[in-house]
Amino acid sequence: MFIADSQVHVWTEETPDRPWIPGARERIRLNGHREEAFSYEELVQLMDEGGVDRAILVPPSWEGDRLDYSLEACENYPERLGIMARVTLNKPEEGKAQLREYATISHVKGVRLTFHRPIDRNWMIDGTADWFWPFAEELGVKAMVHAPIWKAELGQIAERHPGLKLIIDHMGILARSVDDAIDYWVQETADLCVHPNVFVKVSAVPGYSTHSYPYDNINKFVRALIEKMGPERCFWGTDLTRLMGHGLTYSMLIEQFTKHMGLSDDQLEWVMGRGLCQCLDWPIPVAATA
Repeated sequence: MFIADSQVHVWTEETPDRPWIPGARERIRLNGHREEAFSYEELVQLMDEGGVDRAILVPPSWEGDRLDYSLEACENYPERLGIMARVTLNKPEEGKAQLREYATISHVKGVRLTFHRPIDRNWMIDGTADWFWPFAEELGVKAMVHAPIWKAELGQIAERHPGLKLIIDHMGILARSVDDAIDYWVQETADLCVHPNVFVKVSAVPGYSTHSYPYDNINKFVRALIEKMGPERCFWGTDLTRLMGHGLTYSMLIEQFTKHMGLSDDQLEWVMGRGLCQCLDWPIPVAATA
């Protein structure tokens, strides 16, 4: 089975030449990420140990909009790592220039947008992001979107821009929702199945349960989402640095799906990697499917 992780952050230590944004350390702690740097060399080592073929790098917000470290990672591991880049949404001309540049960089598989923080939460509805959707559709740029409270708006965008691929982060769950409370958010996301250009990351799953591994209490919600959306449009992912503090390894995170989720072999093939790579137009090597 070809395995691809739909979200991992990598970053370096903060230095005077590489400052983080204000409040970054507090944000890292609040979101449960480990505090020390996580290098791409360490990531690839863990991927090798766990049997993960590819991973999508999502540059962390605490480093601002910079992309250089993720690009360095991909230049060293071009078949293993790809990037969903950051874009300056509140400066349209700057953002358009970034998207044009990204379209020329093979390592960049798309962009990632966030609408869940106080600074950017309303950009989805106040006109700030309006320029992005038609421009990304025109360029063929895929977008991962973290906007748990704007599901109806995402559906409207998907309908207006059928050529734009939208990938919803973390099953569309509002941060710090756990156990049965995630049901509402997951159902909202699943209802977007009527839009064929909407996809979902079934990522960071352990973080939404207060139970112990393998988190059987929430597996039913994940299965229901996959059944309704279709396995071809649901992408396994870890957000690995949020889970390390819980003692979870890549092998455990993979087996949560392959051994405990109750999915068929065909469903697993799509969810664990094939669907993500197909969505991002990142061909799987023939040897890996033989």
